[in-house]
Amino acid sequence: MTAGTRRCIVVSTLAEAFFYADHGFDDILYAYPLPFDKVARCADLSERLTLFHVLVDNITALEELKKWPLKRGKNWHVWLKLDCANGRAGVLHSEPAALQLALAISESPGVELTGVYSHCGNTYSCSGEEEIRAVAQKTTNFTLQFMEKLQANGIHCPRSSIGSTPSCSHPVPDMAQLSEVHPGNYVFYDAQQLMIGSCKLEDVAVRVITRVIGHYHHRNQMLVDCGWAALSLEGGGRLPTGYAIIEGHPDLKLLSMTQEHGRIEPISGKLDYEKFPLGSLLTLIPYHACATAMMHPVYFIHSDGVVVDTWTPTRGW
Repeated sequence: MTAGTRRCIVVSTLAEAFFYADHGFDDILYAYPLPFDKVARCADLSERLTLFHVLVDNITALEELKKWPLKRGKNWHVWLKLDCANGRAGVLHSEPAALQLALAISESPGVELTGVYSHCGNTYSCSGEEEIRAVAQKTTNFTLQFMEKLQANGIHCPRSSIGSTPSCSHPVPDMAQLSEVHPGNYVFYDAQQLMIGSCKLEDVAVRVITRVIGHYHHRNQMLVDCGWAALSLEGGGRLPTGYAIIEGHPDLKLLSMTQEHGRIEPISGKLDYEKFPLGSLLTLIPYHACATAMMHPVYFIHSDGVVVDTWTPTRGW
């Protein structure tokens, strides 16, 4: 993913940050509103690495950093989280408070305003490339306009970024004026990205293999050994095929799940049980790869059906 550079990556947990730091990565952005109970561990990484960045969207978080000056004269590298209509974290780009926070960061001793970060997660409500590009353009405009405000007010800030898999899958030309972009889900893609219009089916690189463990003729269903503990409950009711796409079988629907079981039935008509003998395998394409991947302690990496490697994900916080 990084073409061997081991630089300029984004993480959402400190567990991930420490994993990468322990394996030679530097210039790591912890792209999550600063949790106050983790300031000490953030300081550890800031002192170990050439560049470790934290994210803030309020003055109280900045005050917490100032209470913990770094050793050897190092500065905290701080990104301001901007809300450009996504409505999750961040200070609104249009509010005076955003500029006031940027000024407070830049004027604080031991602290540097390193970047401005905006996540255009509102692309997840889009349908098709045109809508995705419209949101990407708007987010880019808001971010670049804010960078111009900083410059006009004499506030130095060298880096700017937006991120989301849909927007980075269909970038607009003005995104080239940003210093970087930060997608995440694109590593796998999934059924949700397929529905949004980020990718094609052949781009999706994650599957969950499940086994048929029961036939129930009286209710026209079969049971598989994949429940929400292996797939997550995301996407229920959003796909015509239920909680997942059953690869090669568009006529089947993963209707419901308990912790370890899944119920599959035909979208219409009678289920042909001879096609799915007990013990046979089905391949599920999950609705949301991020949620599904978090459920599993190992990923089997394959090429043309041959397993060539296994990956152990970093879990927890």
